[in-house]
Amino acid sequence: MKKIHKSLADKSSLEIAQTLSRAALENKAEDVVILDVQGISSFADYFVIMSGRSTRHVQGLADIIGQYVSKKRMTQGKVEGVTEGQWVLLDYNDVVVHIFYHESRDFYDLEGLWHDAPRVKVEE
Repeated sequence: MKKIHKSLADKSSLEIAQTLSRAALENKAEDVVILDVQGISSFADYFVIMSGRSTRHVQGLADIIGQYVSKKRMTQGKVEGVTEGQWVLLDYNDVVVHIFYHESRDFYDLEGLWHDAPRVKVEE
């Protein structure tokens, strides 16, 4: 297991979710939302949900976030859906990142499924 870089070692899962959200926004992610699923979910504290304009943009956002995590020497989690580029899931233990092609996001409606989860303001 890789050690977590000093800059992220003292950060809470919320701060990591905010950091990943900012990295996505810097790369033109759209409609970025952070849901606080603590107490509702047994597998994560926060969901970071965002949209890409095309399947290539979705794949690019997944790549950028993966590179950012690698640079910070965080443990790389499970990655699913990159090949298709419709819904990419990046699992970083307490923070799960969902990157959708906008049409897929409307179809799966995670925000609706997790409507009990409070939204956290995304700090830009």
